[in-house]
Amino acid sequence: MKSRTIAILAREGGVGVETVRFYQRRGLLPTPERWSRDGVGTGVRRYGEEDVRRLRFIRSAQTAGFTLEQIKELLSLDAGEDRARAHELASERLAALDKAIADLVEARTALRRLAGACASTDQGPCPIIAAFQGEAA
Repeated sequence: MKSRTIAILAREGGVGVETVRFYQRRGLLPTPERWSRDGVGTGVRRYGEEDVRRLRFIRSAQTAGFTLEQIKELLSLDAGEDRARAHELASERLAALDKAIADLVEARTALRRLAGACASTDQGPCPIIAAFQGEAA
């Protein structure tokens, strides 16, 4: 088994060392014992392949928009026994993403309309500024 320091783990996981420590404090990553040639307790912490996989899982789940609490729950689920709960969490996340996308599409449509109104004339107040100030455009 290849062991690595926290700096190498962080680099392989695409994060900083402080992010690894933050995940450890939040219970997302285990904190290994310190090892030295003389035994446990005085040396450097060593991380293995499972730690790299777990760190990459956390980063991927964050990219998908899961909260740290949801990620912690996903990590605790048994891959063979808890499919229903994992599916439920994913479905909830998908619904939240769909809502966010709909909100962004609505905002884009409104901004396009305002930009078009702004470009159509140079008379009167700017429709964009007026809209953001709560005035009718």
